[in-house]
Amino acid sequence: MPEPEAAGPGSAGSAARELATEVLRLLRESGWTVATAESLTGGLVAAALTDIPGSSAAFRGGVVSYATDLKARLLGVDEDVLAEHGPVYAPVAASMAAGVRQRLRTTVGVATTGVAGPDSQDGQSPGTVHIAVSLVDDTIVRTIALAGDRNEIRRLTVERVLGLLLGRLREECPRLQRYVRSEHWMVCSRG
Repeated sequence: MPEPEAAGPGSAGSAARELATEVLRLLRESGWTVATAESLTGGLVAAALTDIPGSSAAFRGGVVSYATDLKARLLGVDEDVLAEHGPVYAPVAASMAAGVRQRLRTTVGVATTGVAGPDSQDGQSPGTVHIAVSLVDDTIVRTIALAGDRNEIRRLTVERVLGLLLGRLREECPRLQRYVRSEHWMVCSRG
């Protein structure tokens, strides 16, 4: 297996590009759209998607909610949950993904939150990451522990969330028969 491309601070690397290409292909084929809600990745997921030519057919936009209060104001994350648990918490990732999907009126929302380091945050060690993918009927969250420096943790987070999204699309897209645009979101009809 070839060594991963060295990624600088503003790059997600070649593995993310390959994943983003396949994600966008499936989204275009299904007529679905995606939006991103990012904290520790600071826009790298959106950048990985928009680096692919033709991404505008499926990528609607993203919210970089690096500050905790923006997660509540822009994405609808419950302020009480943020106050009690902090932003590095699996239900926060789920709320971010659902919130960006609803607010940007897309079929799919993805989110990243965690600690890239070098310091701990709210008692969470560097490399503690929560990623989420939200569709109308469900939201899945994964908690992962990553090793490496700040850039490596961010790069790996982009790869993991795109991989989670790709897996979810592969589950859904073959069964998708039609979609109906609602006033606020896309409703997937499988029947």
